[in-house]
Amino acid sequence: MIKVKINGQELNWDGDPDLPLLWFIRDEVGLTGTKFGCGQALCGSCTVIVDKQAVRACITSVSDVVDREVTTIEGLHPTGDHAVQKAWRQLNVPQCGFCQVGQIMQAAALLIENPKPTHDQIREAMAGNICRCGCYQRIENAVHLASTGV
Repeated sequence: MIKVKINGQELNWDGDPDLPLLWFIRDEVGLTGTKFGCGQALCGSCTVIVDKQAVRACITSVSDVVDREVTTIEGLHPTGDHAVQKAWRQLNVPQCGFCQVGQIMQAAALLIENPKPTHDQIREAMAGNICRCGCYQRIENAVHLASTGV
């Protein structure tokens, strides 16, 4: 039996410990906010926070998160009012929206580690998350706005 804690809820699971965390979150737990993009940790669409750090759920196995705290977009804030989420709405960041969950989770992890990042630090931290629509300037501005407390 594997014990996993997702969004503050402890779960017991007796399935394959090598199952990618992404599919555990989506198919077993039923939280569909975390997206599948590339399956190779190249795009960042599946980013979740594990113990306050951004992690690609598509290449992280369930066994990798035993006794660790996993936060998905659904657990970031109960009403969607985390500072990053508020900044995203205020600056109207998304275009198609597909990558935005991963972008938001990456940004939230950055602000846990560095509450007041510079624009260069934001660009560096967000560089691994791909936005097919090219909303990078709006993303950077929203992360900066979130760092001010919105």
